[in-house]
Amino acid sequence: MAQPLHTVHPVSDNSPTAGRLPAVLLLAGACVAGLLVIGALALWFHYGSQVFFEMIRTGFAACF
Repeated sequence: MAQPLHTVHPVSDNSPTAGRLPAVLLLAGACVAGLLVIGALALWFHYGSQVFFEMIRTGFAACF
């Protein structure tokens, strides 16, 4: 069987930023989750637990 003249070799990325995207996405996700937790705690301390749960329940009811 005939062999191809040029074999295709995968190009490897050996740059210093190679493999950095998953770490950046993980860090961004952790920051967003942290901001959501901080926001929830701020609402909890500002309005109290009863009002906080009422706001959450009303928000879910409005979405669905």
